[in-house]
Amino acid sequence: MRTTLATPRTTRRTRAALAVIAASALALTAAGCGDDDGKDSSADGGGSQDSAPTVELPTLDGQKLQVAAVWTGAEQKNFTAVLDEFEKRTGAQVSFVPTGDSISTFLGTKIEGGEPPDVAMLPQVGVVKQFADKGWLKPAGSEVTAQLTKNFSQGWQDLGAHKGKQYGVYFKAANKSLVWYNSAAYENAGASEPKTWQEFLDTSQTISASGVPPVSIGGADGWTLTDWFENVYLSQAGPEKYDQLAKHEIKWTDPSVKRALETLGELFGDKTLIAGGQSGALQTEFPKSVTQTFAGGDTPEAAMVFEGDFVSVNIATDTKAKIGTDAKVFPFPAVGDQSPVVSGGDAAVALKGGKGAQALLTFLASTDAAELWAKAGGFISPNKELDLKAYPNDVQRDIAKALIEAGDDFRFDMSDQAPAAFGGTKGEGEWKGLQDFLKDPKDVSGAQRALEADAAKAYEN
Repeated sequence: MRTTLATPRTTRRTRAALAVIAASALALTAAGCGDDDGKDSSADGGGSQDSAPTVELPTLDGQKLQVAAVWTGAEQKNFTAVLDEFEKRTGAQVSFVPTGDSISTFLGTKIEGGEPPDVAMLPQVGVVKQFADKGWLKPAGSEVTAQLTKNFSQGWQDLGAHKGKQYGVYFKAANKSLVWYNSAAYENAGASEPKTWQEFLDTSQTISASGVPPVSIGGADGWTLTDWFENVYLSQAGPEKYDQLAKHEIKWTDPSVKRALETLGELFGDKTLIAGGQSGALQTEFPKSVTQTFAGGDTPEAAMVFEGDFVSVNIATDTKAKIGTDAKVFPFPAVGDQSPVVSGGDAAVALKGGKGAQALLTFLASTDAAELWAKAGGFISPNKELDLKAYPNDVQRDIAKALIEAGDDFRFDMSDQAPAAFGGTKGEGEWKGLQDFLKDPKDVSGAQRALEADAAKAYEN
């Protein structure tokens, strides 16, 4: 089944709805982004802690299950709490297996060795399709599909399906078009929130002149660079070209790619705008890119960091900055006519047959599971039946509402739609190609040729 994406006709309505995500994030509080105790801090509260279960699960007394995912830190802690509830309801024993960023490589090794986990959380829709083609995934059972039909729009169902069969449950979603900034650094520089790419560059120059490196880039993690490219490309080239490049219907040597890389090079090519310069950025992992923006108080190592709504978790967990006061956010600046909105998500898939894996997928497709993490904060669910009161404050309710109201009209992360060898493997494909481009932003044609060679090879296999 082909991935459902927005058409140009529906894009404007989509972006208007999803823009609420970025605007709402300005008022996020630390409590709304993952308190340690997971308690509600809003006046009207979240859903009841003793809500009656909405889904029936089988008894799995003593059955052992393994669940693999890329999540670490606070995200792992919050997901583990969801698994703990599944254990209580079924009697199963569930263990969490961290995979690292190269989840497809990790899982491929486990599967070929005959020891796959029961369930995996795949952050790349391209990997879902690739694994399905290899026969590595077990189709979702009737109980799973019943929950999906009840709780998810057709677009989110289609993202977890392939060639007419349902495999994945999109449990967690993300908005990957936000720039977070240190408000003190902005105030000291006399800077204001930019709305266009040129304003973003001008603001960066102003902040640099104040003595603070403007932009923190987690270039050691290649996936962050793919997000930079995708936001520039979507805004500049438009949704139709975006869809074509995502499917490799046009080549990476296309003039639209050249233009996007040249635009991105206006930032990447100026070492005075990047914390640590190009070499420093290439040695900075994503978590550090956040902490060096917010851990220094009034004297940070950088003024801004670009990434999704999940940055809020790192800020709340790893720094003393208060979101909404010390840490604020604005939409990714418009390179073309409008600011881009790129979405992502994590799909639960079964790698083993049997009642246990299917029961867990059923649970993750229910409002019960989504409610647990929603209350903890730092989470957006595409589950349209989840009571918005489950979120810890009005801001996160607005974020979730915007996602649900967008329906099936959204653009999914481009690299996550690609085969894993190109879009989802550390040190390979697009990740490495854009790291090489960050190292030498002047070599646009060389970057295009390298990206196209890797893409052609990956899409043919």
